[in-house]
Amino acid sequence: MLKRIWSYKTKKLFRAEKLYTAKNYKTFIEVFKKNFPDYIYYCPLRKKELITAPLNLIDEVFVPKDCLKYLRKIGDPDSLQTKALNLIDMLSETSDVGLDDFGMHGSIALNMHSPESDIDFVVYGSENFRKIEKSIAELVNSGKLVYLFSNRLDKARKFQGRYKNKIFMYNAARKPHEIETEYGLTRFTPIAPVKFQCTVIDDSEAIFRPATYKIKNYKSLELISDLQIDKVPNRVISNIGCYRNIARKESEIKVAGNLERVEIINTGEIYYQVVVGTATSEEEYIWPM
Repeated sequence: MLKRIWSYKTKKLFRAEKLYTAKNYKTFIEVFKKNFPDYIYYCPLRKKELITAPLNLIDEVFVPKDCLKYLRKIGDPDSLQTKALNLIDMLSETSDVGLDDFGMHGSIALNMHSPESDIDFVVYGSENFRKIEKSIAELVNSGKLVYLFSNRLDKARKFQGRYKNKIFMYNAARKPHEIETEYGLTRFTPIAPVKFQCTVIDDSEAIFRPATYKIKNYKSLELISDLQIDKVPNRVISNIGCYRNIARKESEIKVAGNLERVEIINTGEIYYQVVVGTATSEEEYIWPM
């Protein structure tokens, strides 16, 4: 039951990405310490407390791909379920992305939806996601879909729209072969907050969460952000969802985040990155220019 409460209630808290600040993160930590202490984990590789679910307390995992398969087996889907299936069928047909590379999440996946709920779906694989992006743009141009923008970041991401008077949102998930990291192999050491401007040189992992932008041409925006050449970061990592997919290759971005030293434990290799969404500052962001 706790898992289901976590999925439903905290989703509302974290959906407002701007609330993910140092002050609120400390509040979340204290609330969980008091009420759900088993869900607090001290990470020795990051030297900080995290909110996470212990494996032995997870009763059920809702996999988006499986949720969509289950939805297709329903004999008499309701109006919202029917629209969700029709939308995915249309996108699959127009993009040439197979139905097996889609998944359903959110309230529909949990069978907790109401007539007012949104359609939340996922696309597996970076190449497939880019195909869906292109397909949605074409369907918008033809009048079959409509983009919904509430701010500058929404306009950059183009992740939200309307289909037959129903809001839909979509995100990307890695396929197994795209997962290149493993917990326990890397150690992270925070150094200091920095503000800078840079050029994106690789956006292939900017669609995932955390989002990764590989960068060049680091240019500090304040004196305290001037760095020695060996500490200049080669990537920006965003733990905040609203900064996914907001900049493309060769575009310029402004960043405020925390400089980290990254050590590959087995090899001793060291590099530097900037993380946005550390919950250590009230001002962390990525802005497209």
